[in-house]
Amino acid sequence: MDNSICQVYEDEIQSLEEEIKLLAEKYEDNQQESTFFSDEEILMSIKSFQREFQGQSKGHESPSDLKAQLESLETDLSFLMKFTGIQFTSHSKKTVEKTTNRTVQKHRLSGNCHSLSFQLEFQLLEMQNKENVSAVITDLSIIMESGEDSDVSKFVSSTEEQGNLLTFFRSLSSYAEWYEHRRCTFLHFKGKYPDVVTLPEGLLGDYVILRNPKLSGLELMIVWKIHLDEEGRTTPVLDLLTKVPEQVLEQKMATIENAPASFRSMLLLFGIETAIENLIKVVGLEK
Repeated sequence: MDNSICQVYEDEIQSLEEEIKLLAEKYEDNQQESTFFSDEEILMSIKSFQREFQGQSKGHESPSDLKAQLESLETDLSFLMKFTGIQFTSHSKKTVEKTTNRTVQKHRLSGNCHSLSFQLEFQLLEMQNKENVSAVITDLSIIMESGEDSDVSKFVSSTEEQGNLLTFFRSLSSYAEWYEHRRCTFLHFKGKYPDVVTLPEGLLGDYVILRNPKLSGLELMIVWKIHLDEEGRTTPVLDLLTKVPEQVLEQKMATIENAPASFRSMLLLFGIETAIENLIKVVGLEK
């Protein structure tokens, strides 16, 4: 083999040996700087950790007890959802500020209450001192699908200004319950009297028209508003409007003229469904 080539290999080998030596010295130095623990010290640390863990978990129930509590909470939650009609479909939160005694989180949640859907966005400010923790809702924004109802718009605006979520959910539950009751009532009579009952705005509208299939021009309009004031109080308001051709008016003058007043009286005495049923029968709209 050429001597020049051998020299190159020897130089490479020497360079590698020197690098290995340096790495070995560096490893030994690191080993000397490391902290070593005896078996006794390690055992004492393990026992200390066990005591600390047992102290933290002291007073906790067994897994079976925790499972029973979880099932009980799920039952309570299911009951509340059925009782209020409110069901959340999504929720997200983001911490935008956090200090020792102050936390600001941005929340977004959506859900539905009976047949009404809603979306909320707000910031929750939590302040902590030595005695207690206080929470304040700010920047509340509410989107509620309820058509163009001016009462609802005013209520939403008032709630956004006050930042009162409790009032919102309590009022939403009551309003949505009446909203669903109206929808189901209209659906019931439309199914029972398909040739008599007309829903110009569909099931989500606030009125229904009754027409006599045998008398052209005779119409009775049942208006069913759901009033929601700015404080969240819900009140159903029903009334009857008439549209009667002259020939029918001459034949049933007294009956038609007194129909609105009689309808309001029946509402007080028998309730909504019975009042509508009797109205259909009294004015001869049933087949």
